[in-house]
Amino acid sequence: MAKQPISILAVDDEESFLDLLTTVLQHEGYYVNIASDGVAAINILQTLPFDLVLLDLRMPRVDGLEVLKFIKDQYFDTQVIMLTGVSDVKLAVECMQLGAFHYITKPYAANELLAVIDRALERKRLVIQNKALKSELARYALSPHIVGQSKSLLEVLGLAARVAPTDSTVLIQGPSGTGKELIASFLHQNSLRKDQPFMALNCASIPETLIESELFGHEKGAFTDATSTKQGFVEIANNGTLFLDEVGEISIMMQPKLLRFLQTGEYRRVGSNKNLKSDVRLISATNKDLRREVSTGKFREDLLYRLNVITLQIPPLRERKEDIPLLVSHFLLNRFRARTAKQVEPRAMELLKKYDWPGNVRELENVIERAAILARDEVIQVDDIALPIGTRSMYESYTDAPGEGPRLGSAVSMLEIEKAHIHGVLTTVSWNKNTAAKILGISLKTLYTKIQQYNLSKE
Repeated sequence: MAKQPISILAVDDEESFLDLLTTVLQHEGYYVNIASDGVAAINILQTLPFDLVLLDLRMPRVDGLEVLKFIKDQYFDTQVIMLTGVSDVKLAVECMQLGAFHYITKPYAANELLAVIDRALERKRLVIQNKALKSELARYALSPHIVGQSKSLLEVLGLAARVAPTDSTVLIQGPSGTGKELIASFLHQNSLRKDQPFMALNCASIPETLIESELFGHEKGAFTDATSTKQGFVEIANNGTLFLDEVGEISIMMQPKLLRFLQTGEYRRVGSNKNLKSDVRLISATNKDLRREVSTGKFREDLLYRLNVITLQIPPLRERKEDIPLLVSHFLLNRFRARTAKQVEPRAMELLKKYDWPGNVRELENVIERAAILARDEVIQVDDIALPIGTRSMYESYTDAPGEGPRLGSAVSMLEIEKAHIHGVLTTVSWNKNTAAKILGISLKTLYTKIQQYNLSKE
């Protein structure tokens, strides 16, 4: 069967512009239909399916925003790129919030438009590809805190959904800040034990001398501070789920006792000779490579085999950057509602997507919380986002937006570059001059001299 050509609807009230746009798109092999106003566009959309719509913002009768709302209400998979001769940040933000893929200001180069079209069509392909996984996940109780539609995340959730109803032990691996406890909670909520306790213990936060007491409990007088008998996590979680976060931190001396419990379901409270039994489903998580830990003698191989009957590998945020806009919207809507509601302007969102997020989702949440607090108005701008030094320069190296300071290689003097760099460092560290001087590699006295020389200020 021949491959169906990509269909594009171009909507603009300028006939000459439509003719030129049609020529460019047809030359690239796209099937093109045109409409001269919003009413005509809506009529065509109701009769023909389109992969993508190029939509002018300012039109008589029905403007582009109304057509965009209609498309997103009726044809969710259809991608929309807004075209306009007006540069308005708040308008661009509104378009993105309504579901537009991108916002391009006229005039623009044909290769720029074609590049954006390619990215929009790739997004449509991924959305369709992920629908099968989403339909499977819809049968399960997905936590409202697990946010994302990237293929890598949905594949993990799809496997978790199939494993959840079993009693198999699950090892969740992934860098810190990726949401491993959320996945553990998802497994519990979709298990046959969902009405029983879910107990989570962070092994890294418990001193080595107390981890056995926390897990298995202790008898009164078992040690100096044991003033009363205490139940352990395995006892409280009986018939439910026990989640051991950072399981790789459990000492080599404690590991045989955990292994014995997994093999027999039996344990002893500290200070007791009586065997007790508990029936728990064990889920563990780590940001370490446990196989490497085994090779260095820091982790028992037989315990690893018990823990990782099923392994779920959580992708870092840098590998699912398409989830960043969804996560940002989730944080602004649900986490920081007490503060003034904010939106993120497109260039700031591009900066967030360009950064590699070594701290993953947790780092993103912290950055957005700070930006929501410090933003001067309803829209979070590039300057409101605090990222490590060099990140913004990396972003500015590929954008031509005005007003962002001199770029490397541009026709400016060394003094201008030095002034912009010093001001950027001061802004990044919230004008902590001691910290800024250390980063710049100059004395505090020299920094004060430079601030006076360049007339720098927080404003």
